[in-house]
Amino acid sequence: MDAFEKVRTKLETQPQEEYEIINAEVKHGGFVYYQEGCCLVRSKDEEADNDNYEVLFNLEELKLDQPFIDCIRVAPDEKYVAAKIRTEDSEASTCIVVKLSDQPVMEASFPNVSSFEWVKDEEEEDVLFYTFQRNLRCHDVYRATFGDNKRNERFYTEKDPSYFVFLYLTKDSRFLTINIMNKTTSEVWLIDGLSPWDPPVLIQKRIHGVLYYVEHRDDELYILTNVGEPTEFKLMRTAADTPAIMNWDLFFTMKRNTKVVDLDMFKDHCVLFLKHSNLLYVNVIGLADDSVRSLKLPPWACGFIMDTNSDPKNCPFQLCSPIRPPKYYTYKFAEGKLFEETGHEDPITKTSRVLRLEAKSKDGKSVPMTIFHKTDSEDLQKKPLLVHVYGAYGMDLKMNFRPERRVLVDDGWILAYCHVRGGGELGLQWHADGRLTKKLNGLADLEACIKTLHGQGFSQPSLTTLTAFSAGGVLVGALCNSNPELLRAVTLEAPFLDVLNTMMDTTLPLTLEELEEWGNPSSDEKHKNYIKRYCPYQNIKPQHYPSIHITAYENDERVPLKGVVNYTEKLKEAITEHAKDAGEGYQAPNVVLDIQPGGNHVIEDSHKKITAQIKFLYEELGLDSTSVFENLKKYLKF
Repeated sequence: MDAFEKVRTKLETQPQEEYEIINAEVKHGGFVYYQEGCCLVRSKDEEADNDNYEVLFNLEELKLDQPFIDCIRVAPDEKYVAAKIRTEDSEASTCIVVKLSDQPVMEASFPNVSSFEWVKDEEEEDVLFYTFQRNLRCHDVYRATFGDNKRNERFYTEKDPSYFVFLYLTKDSRFLTINIMNKTTSEVWLIDGLSPWDPPVLIQKRIHGVLYYVEHRDDELYILTNVGEPTEFKLMRTAADTPAIMNWDLFFTMKRNTKVVDLDMFKDHCVLFLKHSNLLYVNVIGLADDSVRSLKLPPWACGFIMDTNSDPKNCPFQLCSPIRPPKYYTYKFAEGKLFEETGHEDPITKTSRVLRLEAKSKDGKSVPMTIFHKTDSEDLQKKPLLVHVYGAYGMDLKMNFRPERRVLVDDGWILAYCHVRGGGELGLQWHADGRLTKKLNGLADLEACIKTLHGQGFSQPSLTTLTAFSAGGVLVGALCNSNPELLRAVTLEAPFLDVLNTMMDTTLPLTLEELEEWGNPSSDEKHKNYIKRYCPYQNIKPQHYPSIHITAYENDERVPLKGVVNYTEKLKEAITEHAKDAGEGYQAPNVVLDIQPGGNHVIEDSHKKITAQIKFLYEELGLDSTSVFENLKKYLKF
């Protein structure tokens, strides 16, 4: 007890950074369902912040190593709750179904479930629809019932291996949508939420290059699609009983260079979450009068975190940035105003700056950048710089809150996020201009960004570092081959570095699915020759390289370890060969390959990985890391 009191006193007197990372949580009826410790629990909504909760299932029964709940769905009448369970070191998941009663009991469990949703049939029976994932491919849809009428059957299988399937329940629960997609094309089927055993209805047969997503309200379908010119997302609508494309009417168009981040449907409003010219906006559309209200959000904000919300009067969401924890905002429809969470004001707002700049690429394209640094920093040219890049799949560069990024800024670093082509920050065309035989645009953009940063007084090559994960490794590896003099050090996590050999191996789980992004070098000589021009592994040569730290995962199915190991060995050979001709006094760069156990692709919150990467950067730049690790302890449990 004495020891406990000492610890408690220390915690009460020690200043703590106030931020909260929200785990999977669902509100249904008068309850909130969430994870507490190693248990799935529920509590009454008004008591959700107290310790007064009911344990529904102990995750330790699954005999998994540090399991966590990834997703929760509650059956319509709250007879059952389903939860998807994962572990940090694997992408495999298990879906459990718990029967809610005085003594909750696990009714069933299904392995390798990707997406899942509940509907209720005509007999008031709960039906669970779920997709089955095998080798990262998701092609099968099942439906299951429980209790006295237990059954489990597969009722849809996608035959094209380049497509994957996921389920989505419309906001009003009227329809379950079966979404069949690849990187550029989609097809949606509707399952009637009132008659889930009836055959699904096709909205529109897949058309190459046409993407669409579906919501429902008052017997109308609202369709977010890129059909027509320009080939960016626009909002269309049609009657639910005439869903084919010839009946779609244009309802709302976006400005140029706009990314649609998400859409949320309410009884009388549709809310669009947008990114335009590297700034965040919310557009509130009144469905009764077609009015539109556009709200420009605070300039510090870089990303949305959506809230699972069933309140028809309010639209809550969170805003975040790499150096600022999430902050709650709520748009109240009755008042027509946006309200922000009050209380503790994060000091980072006064001690740091966020800048939006642009670089001119070789072809004249303007490439947006987001930059963070301390407000009182002097002589920025002498400060260390950490550049972030991704540029693939039409996905935005991750800009969620990361405590290690915050402590770097506090320690005087400059952070730069380069939104190059191939990503999705400026819409669908931005992605199209950086995929297939336009991949080199992303490399030119990255080079232009770093040169622009140096030219405008942000750091210098000897203090410049670059980081990326997964497919972002393609551009980083390519830059290390083409312009190594721009960089001092690089950190990569689960990097994709051997594009050519990977895309020629059709036995790998994702090769066929990713032909639309990288091309088909097995059957198209043009694609093969183009990939050879930028593929990091293919273009390693004897020259000076920046020091490189690579984190890879032993059983990573997305980026096989073999390709990472081959790249590392070839790079070391090239460095050794260059060192022989460089003469005495030449200091060869360090190449570190850190292979972690497990089968996950990227473990974002791994304290071991974060520590190793920061330690590597500080040592390579000859900086004292004492204060940064002291500050990091405020956030991470060592």
